[in-house]
Parts: sequence; structure tokens; C-alpha cells
Amino acid sequence: MRKFFTRLLFAASLSLSSLAMAQETAEAGALLTHETAVAVSTAAAPAAETGALPSLNSGDTAWMLTSTMLVILMIIPGLALFYGGLGRAKNMLSVLMQVFVIFSVITILWAIYGYSLTFYGTGNFYGGLDRLFLRGLTPNTLSSTLNTIPEYVFIAFQSTFAAITCALIVGAFAERMKFSAVMLFSVLWFSFSYVPMAHMVWGGGLLAQDGALDFAGGTVVHINAAMAGLVGAYLVGKRIGFGRESMAPHSLTLTMVGASLLWVGWFGFNAGSAGAANATAGLAFINTILATSAATLAWIAGEALLKGKPSMLGAASGAVAGLVAVTPAAGLIGPMAALVLGLIAGPACLWGVSGLKRWLRVDDAFDVFGVHGIGGIVGALLTGVFAAPSLGGTGAADFSIVAQVWVQTYSVLITIAWSGIVSLILYKLIDFTIGLRVSEEEERAGLDISAHGESAYRY
Repeated sequence: MRKFFTRLLFAASLSLSSLAMAQETAEAGALLTHETAVAVSTAAAPAAETGALPSLNSGDTAWMLTSTMLVILMIIPGLALFYGGLGRAKNMLSVLMQVFVIFSVITILWAIYGYSLTFYGTGNFYGGLDRLFLRGLTPNTLSSTLNTIPEYVFIAFQSTFAAITCALIVGAFAERMKFSAVMLFSVLWFSFSYVPMAHMVWGGGLLAQDGALDFAGGTVVHINAAMAGLVGAYLVGKRIGFGRESMAPHSLTLTMVGASLLWVGWFGFNAGSAGAANATAGLAFINTILATSAATLAWIAGEALLKGKPSMLGAASGAVAGLVAVTPAAGLIGPMAALVLGLIAGPACLWGVSGLKRWLRVDDAFDVFGVHGIGGIVGALLTGVFAAPSLGGTGAADFSIVAQVWVQTYSVLITIAWSGIVSLILYKLIDFTIGLRVSEEEERAGLDISAHGESAYRY
């Protein structure tokens, strides 16, 4: 274990050093929040309307603090329980441990260098080092764009996005990857895939300059993580007995509880991306309700037609599919469009975890790509359609559906390519150095005992 933490600290310092060298010539720039959210948000409305100097708004600050806590809730315990219930009993604690520790590591790295490289500077792929180690900030410093809330609050809010994106990946290769390899991959992937994608879309980078719309993370979070998971599932290999032995979820009760916590926490994820307690937050809030409900019903309806019975697993999976699909569109489309989006996302993701998964011949343990990848792609593309004012969206009067769908398609393809290539390189590097997979004996015994020396349940 001592060697593992030594390697982890070395990887973090290596990542930071590499990024610093690449950014020595980066120009300092103004802080940008979620680019598309700012375009429609009135986060700084009091100052903008009156011409007054930026000042702290207690209502906005309270909402952003609440949203931050809601996103933490959707990670720990929400995502952890959702994934844990989907695994086998002998691997329950290993899943909880991975999600819990990833959250701890990534939030620290976000404060050290992730935030600065994402939201400061003018590079196409990385920002600058102006806020390295959060230097230059005080409790009274207001966010440069969301200038009614403290910058520390914005940093905390964004740290939860980085953490959940890295944690989502573990569902693809669950039950067979070394804990040390999971953690090392998370550190490196955060540095070389999450941070540049977040800067490209939300920090004024390449895709933001092209006008890509991503309100709360369709490309940055879901497609980005899904591709990393898919590549990992291939390279780590199938679980022992996959296709021959039963690998049914050991506790759909916990999965339902986790899905419910995800749904609750997602209001902070989507409505919080408005950056203030304003009309855009209200729009994102109702859209999150409607799209998720519609996707749940659409999934179980499709399941009933295909299998004869609707399932609790299907309902929970459908809800997550709706949440994923509405994420890039939440504050940009009207409520009826959100309902339609959910009705499309449910069956699309049902196909993703069944037909597509069989065609890919991959052991994506908890269907990360089928739900987050397909749902993210559907949501990102349809945002370009439903954001049109003629369809109830918040786009400009001269909004062009064809032009915007092309930009959205381009953004999706860039995300797939970037995450896929970076992930492939990192998995290969880790496999060459410390190895990706546990031994057959350890896998059969279960990762709870073999990796952590404890069990989730006492028999």
C-alpha cells in the first residue's frame, strides 16, 4: 500500500509538471463559467441591469452552495450505491471504495491545478496557471463571470463535476481492476482528458469558440467518461465467467436507492449550472423532472414489449438515461422538448445496453457506455434541435438548427476521439507499469477481501 500511494503522488506531481511546462506561455484570461449557461443565464442580473459594481448576492450564493451539496450527494452515496447494488456481493465494498476515494483525490487535484487549467487562460485545449494552488483568492473574491457568488463557491461546485466524471468510469471495468490501477488512471485521465475537455467546452477553448452548446456536461462529463469506460472494458478484459455464470445485481434495492439519490442530486447538477437562483435555474429544474420521468416510462415500456415484463432495474436505468440526456440541454430547451427528449433517450439507451452491447462484444459491467455514452450523444445532438426558439428553446432569433446540429456533432466526435485516444494510451501505460487486472484467484475471491480485507456483508 505504501508503494501504491508513492506511485499515486508521483503520478500527480508528474501530471502537474507536464501541464505546467505546456502552459508556460499561456496568456492570463478572464474566468469563464459554463459557456452556454452564461449565454442564457442572468447570474449577474442585478449588476448588469443597474450598471452597479458586482456584489455578493446571498440568494445566488445559497443556491450554489446547495447545488454543490446536491452534486456531492449524487456521488457519495448516490453513484456509489447505484453501482454497488449492480455488482456482486463480493465486490460491493470495492465499488464503494473506488467512488469514495476518487471523489477525495480529484477534488484535491481540482484545487491544486485543475481549476486554473480549466477556467483561466486562452489556450484551445488548456487554460493557464493563474489560479494554481488557488493563489490570489480570498473569501471575498467574487467569481469573475458569476459575479454574485464567491469564487470559492464556484470552485467547489466545479470540483464535484470533475469528481463524478472520473467516478462514472469505474462502472465499466468494475469487479476486476486493481485498486491502485483505478486510482492511477483516475489521476492521469483527469489531467489529460477531463481538464482539456472542460476547458474546450466551458473555459473558452476550441469548442466554446465554435459555439458548442453543453449546459451541464453532455460532452464534458457523460460522453467523455463513457468512452474512457468503453476502452477500459476492452483492455481490462471480460470478467471471469462472463456469459457463462450469473452476474446479476446483488441488490436492486440499493440500486434503486442510488438512482433516487442521483435524481435528487441531479437538480444541483443541472439547475446549479445556471450559476444563480434565477429563471434559467427554474427551467433546468423542471426539464430535469420531465425528461427523467419520460425516459423512465419509455424504458420500461420498451422493456415490457421486448421481454414481457417491466423491471425495477429498467426503471432505474431509464431514469439515469433521462438525466444524462437532458444534462446538455437542461437550461436551453423548453419543458415539452425535455419531455420528448426523455421519450427518445429511454429506448435509445435500452438499445445501448442490449443490442449495441452485444454487437460490441464488451463486458461493460454496469453499462456505462450504453447509458452515459448513448444518452450523452442523444442529448448533445438534440440540444442543437430543441434549443431553437421556434421549438420553445432559448436560442437567439437567428438560431439555425442545421448549423447548430453540425457544431454539436463535431463536438461529440471530438470528445469521442480525445477521450478514446487519451484513455487508450493511459491504460496501456498503466498495464505496462503496475498492471491493470487482479489475479484470477483474487477476482474469484472478490475484490472486497482481496483488495481491502473486508466484506460488505456478514454471512
